[in-house]
Amino acid sequence: MRVPLSWLAEFVDLAPGTTSDDVHAALVKVGLEEEEVHSFELSGPIVVGEVLEFVEEPQSNGKTIRWCQVRVAPDGQTAADGGDAVHGIVCGAGNFFVGDKVVVTLPGAVLPGPFPIAPRKTYGHVSDGMIASVRELGIGDDHDGILRLSTLGLDPEVGTDAIALLGLDDEAVEINVTPDRGYAFSIRGVAREYSHATGATFRDPAAHGALTPSANEGFPVAFADDAPIHGRAGVSVFSTRIVRGIDATRPTPPWMVARLKLAGIRSISLPVDITNYVMLELGQPTHGYDLDKLSGGITVRRATAGEKITTLDEQVRALNAEDLLITDESGAIGIAGVMGGADTEISDSTSNVLIEAANFDPVSIARSARRHKLPSEAAKRFERGVDPQIAEAATARVAQLLVDLAGGTADAAGSLTGEAAAAAAILLPNGYVSGLIGVDYSADEIRGSLAEVGGTIADADGGLLVTPPSWRPDITDKSDLAEEVARIVGYERIPSVLPVAPAGRGLTREQRIRRTVADTLAAAGSTEIIAFPFLPKAQNDLYGAADALEVPQIKVANALDASAPFLRTTLLPGLIEAAKRNLSRGLTDVALYELGLVFTPEAGAQYGQAELPSGVQRPSAEQLAELNAGIPPQPRHIAALIVGNVVRKQPGQSAIPAGIADALAIVDQIALATGARIEIVQGRHKAMHPGRTAELRVAGQSVGFAGELLPQIALDADLPRVVAVVELDLDAVIALAEPLVEAAVIGTFPAATQDLTLLVGTEVPAAAVLAAVRDGAGELLEELHLVDDYRGTGLEPGQKSLTFALRFRAADRTLTAAEASEAKLAGAARAAELLGAATRE
Repeated sequence: MRVPLSWLAEFVDLAPGTTSDDVHAALVKVGLEEEEVHSFELSGPIVVGEVLEFVEEPQSNGKTIRWCQVRVAPDGQTAADGGDAVHGIVCGAGNFFVGDKVVVTLPGAVLPGPFPIAPRKTYGHVSDGMIASVRELGIGDDHDGILRLSTLGLDPEVGTDAIALLGLDDEAVEINVTPDRGYAFSIRGVAREYSHATGATFRDPAAHGALTPSANEGFPVAFADDAPIHGRAGVSVFSTRIVRGIDATRPTPPWMVARLKLAGIRSISLPVDITNYVMLELGQPTHGYDLDKLSGGITVRRATAGEKITTLDEQVRALNAEDLLITDESGAIGIAGVMGGADTEISDSTSNVLIEAANFDPVSIARSARRHKLPSEAAKRFERGVDPQIAEAATARVAQLLVDLAGGTADAAGSLTGEAAAAAAILLPNGYVSGLIGVDYSADEIRGSLAEVGGTIADADGGLLVTPPSWRPDITDKSDLAEEVARIVGYERIPSVLPVAPAGRGLTREQRIRRTVADTLAAAGSTEIIAFPFLPKAQNDLYGAADALEVPQIKVANALDASAPFLRTTLLPGLIEAAKRNLSRGLTDVALYELGLVFTPEAGAQYGQAELPSGVQRPSAEQLAELNAGIPPQPRHIAALIVGNVVRKQPGQSAIPAGIADALAIVDQIALATGARIEIVQGRHKAMHPGRTAELRVAGQSVGFAGELLPQIALDADLPRVVAVVELDLDAVIALAEPLVEAAVIGTFPAATQDLTLLVGTEVPAAAVLAAVRDGAGELLEELHLVDDYRGTGLEPGQKSLTFALRFRAADRTLTAAEASEAKLAGAARAAELLGAATRE
């Protein structure tokens, strides 16, 4: 919200010499965050001049300039720049005449840009200043010609300071208004807050009562909301007034143009500028209709199926059944609280105006504004809450300005339909404020603060009964009242005390392990990403299950991206997209991981069927249970992707590309971090390379997979042919892991090492052979791993040779070679028994 200081000073006393920094500092004290300071960024001398004569001089470039003699000071006086009273000025515009009063920027002036003015030689003359246009002065976009002051209804003395004349000496402070404090989207609200901060006298602009034509005489308004959202009627108050005989072509006064510009709104026409001015002043959006274009009275209702409207921006908009409309007998003439219709728009020929101000339901307005992508200034205020008691004052203020500035006459016809609901009283228990805030507030401070913000206070048993003011819909319970006391008395009263964590609390086991897993992968060189949780159905089907053609999925009702409307069942597509983006930017060696939720609905189950509770009250325990039951399972997965080289080419070292071994190395890292014993067995997955896919199990239960993507899938994703990936259900891994990990005893006796080479069929997984050897070798076996897989010359077709390294150790003695050999042969015998393995000599 931008607040011009001259406007603010009309409703609250600003001490002499108050600067924008002073106003910002005061508003910060009551919780309104400062943003910027806005001004017209110009400086004088800029004066009123009178065109005495000019000569049109055609130029060789086809342009015609005017060599002008302009009086910039009364006859016999020195000009503001110290020069003669008459200046010679070159001007390229042709829309002014001899005798016109214009704005002259004299040498030494600076225009927005910045654009300093100095005498300069051009077109064969020395131009001693510049005659300014609206855009050059920074008060509008018009650059078609010179600003003639007569078009603004002004006839000032020559030499008058044009900066003050046009209101360009003002500046505005900008504040950040939080969504719960919609009343601060008005000069009225900010003036009240400045009064709270400084104690300056506040004068409520809604109480001026300058024009009070008789209401409820002759203009019919009806409410017909038969489909309220969450049971809240779309409109509660609707005020109308009529002004006849206006001249819509009259210029907007310079002071109003300047204030609107500083507030961030451009001048359009006098009637429109007046409605915008009142909206900024009071916080109540208003709208003007050409009365002669209306058919009958006004009805506020919901849209019907197939209904359309052409809005003021000339866009034809298909309406939704939730849209709240302003209608007459011809149909829709406006989307309530968002934008009016083109059919009843005020134009230069408008003579009679119907003024409307209403109080609309914030939810209805917010939904319509987002649905139609119309984030208007009016909608911004309605969706944050507008004072329901101010509609009639707003229409009176618009009518007053139309009478004063547009020459209209107030008509007795008008209406005030509906009645704002009274705010509910809130019980504030004795001692509650001090107990919550941690400051010992006196009873007078509490009463005084709540009365200052507009509350009505009455004594009650055990405390105070406080009724919030109509302009504060954000005050709904006792904690809000406590916040107001803290804010008004001053935040500096609240001590700064670091909280002490209560003993015995901290991370849960699951939280601790998840962090350890993430830290482990990051320490090993992988980079964490956070991908969007929305995917196309085909990607969920491809990566979300090993064999199933389709997997159960949840479709988002209002997807951000229509091409990806399903919640993810897997993390891999996000990693693949991130890798693709990095490779396109020249990062060819990439290791990524993500730890996040996936959504795994059960086939045939119905989710999201529970009725959503109203947002105006806390859901009950039963409602929360019903809502939670309607949420699909959301296990937390860990996934990683490696592409490129894991070791770069360097002197004496060839590059080592990533592959399945690196995916399995990540599995080992996760196993160490979780304390789980993850078993790796031959697996299958429709998105993975056959023979290069491992199924991962913990305690016999499948928890994920690792390996390499199918080369064609990798190429289709613009990645190299070899892409190593792994994905695990981390929640399942943690649940199945041993709750207590014990460190292994370090043996003190020497180890005996042996090698064992076995011949098996190529269809026999090496993991099965390793498991059989481990089972047969017995308790003396300390370590066993595969060191070679040979297939080729010297072997029968369909055979492979697997070589294992074995390490034996006893806890109580030094093993003999015979004992180690006996254990090794026992392992070989077990592999022969179970898998038909033969020892290779």
